Amino acid sequence: MAEINPEVSLNKADLDLLYEVSTAIHSIHDLDEMLRNVLAKVKDVFRIDGASIALHDRKRKELYFIQTVEELREGVPQKLAEMRFPDDYGVAGWVLREQQSVLIPDVSKDKRFTKKLDLQQKLDTRSMICVPLKTRKKMMGVLYAINKHVAEFSPKDLRLLEILSVIIAVSIENARLYGEVQQYASSLEKENYRLKTECQTRFNVQGIIGSSAAMHRVFALLDKVIDTDTAVLIQGETGTGKELLAKIIHYNGPLKNKPFVAENCGALSENLLESEIFGHVKGAFTGAIADKKGLFEMANGGTVFLDEISDTPFAMQTKLLRVLQENQIRPVGGSRYQRVDFRLISSSNRDLYEQVKERKFREDLFYRIQVFPIVIPPLRERKEDIPLLATHFLEEHAARLDRPVARLTPGALETLMQFDWPGNVRELENEIERALTLAGGATEITEEYLSGRIKASADYSGTFDTTRATIKEATARVERQMVLDALRKTDGNRSQAARELGLTRQGLLNKIRRYEIKL
Repeated sequence: MAEINPEVSLNKADLDLLYEVSTAIHSIHDLDEMLRNVLAKVKDVFRIDGASIALHDRKRKELYFIQTVEELREGVPQKLAEMRFPDDYGVAGWVLREQQSVLIPDVSKDKRFTKKLDLQQKLDTRSMICVPLKTRKKMMGVLYAINKHVAEFSPKDLRLLEILSVIIAVSIENARLYGEVQQYASSLEKENYRLKTECQTRFNVQGIIGSSAAMHRVFALLDKVIDTDTAVLIQGETGTGKELLAKIIHYNGPLKNKPFVAENCGALSENLLESEIFGHVKGAFTGAIADKKGLFEMANGGTVFLDEISDTPFAMQTKLLRVLQENQIRPVGGSRYQRVDFRLISSSNRDLYEQVKERKFREDLFYRIQVFPIVIPPLRERKEDIPLLATHFLEEHAARLDRPVARLTPGALETLMQFDWPGNVRELENEIERALTLAGGATEITEEYLSGRIKASADYSGTFDTTRATIKEATARVERQMVLDALRKTDGNRSQAARELGLTRQGLLNKIRRYEIKL
């Protein structure tokens, strides 16, 4: 760019013009709109026929007009279609090459001027100023001002346009960068959506959510067994989602169009369980007023899910073994066997192998049902999944309650992470639903909305300075933790927990009250 003549002084009106143009530039991010406004202001203030900007295309070695405001016959400002010409052509080519401004009072006397450009033909160019648009990094192009209405272009006009050219050049560069950032942000948004969808597919297998290494192993096993009709044994603590996993296996496998029939083996007495599983004939027992199909017959061709099979009475285990060996059933009170075809999926909240060693479960039945074992880890062993699960439950219950999706504050999430969740995923879901209900329309779930026992556990799990505690305080702290551990281990069974601790049931109840333990 040519040196700005320091002898040309600027008055208040000139400074106001610079301020106006600068403000207009920085308030608009859209490049076309910004240039249209700036050039219109330049045209009005300088009282000229037209103002235009030609940018440099280095690769093609061309200049091209991107915005033009000119005075046509109707007197309406108009933007010309993009017009390209060689970057060494005419006045613009000279300014670009020399990186100097030029003021031409009479273009007919200047050899650099050519009338072959559409813009100059339409305006019948008589005089002009052309200044380079330059940043510290590179030459951007040139700025034209054509035909002064009154008198001639002055050195002050040249200086003002040179100052404006710096502002415009930087603004064009910034607008381009802004556009690139917007485009990058858009691509990031699309990539985020893709990754989120991929994560949902990877970490949310039809409702089984997890990103931990333990859950990856479960998902890998699912991939192997889903497309088969192999018998599956799912083991895991109460609330880990065993029935959900069984449904995933069935509804994504070769029998998905066939029935899925489930029965909780621990929920019924032996006689009722036998009737539910095998069915009965009319008159088989008091109340049997009609024939009834059992679950094996109802599931014929599909899947039978025996939930908590470890609770099946020993005599019933023998009858189940025959069904698995012969694929035949005989209803209670019936005299004939019926052939059935089914896939068996079983579940247990106990270690069945240990049950076999303790002779509480038939060994031959165990080996029949555990052809393909899958162990779902308890939530305390995959706490890294808690944020994913909590977010999923927040979204699910917010939709059901028709409330905005709230987010967990870092403190609330940390509290959830510190709890051991003896009830596993089911307990976490209940806690999230409760917190969301308490929060009402709040957009954040803080610690105050969490259950007392969740917060108490988090407080207790903190560091404890034994050097500042009395014997009584330290003993109470250890005692409280032992009571909590026993209750969690026994799923809240106070009589069993009392036996584990060597206390009477009343003694345990006294300690629960003393330490304000809530389960």
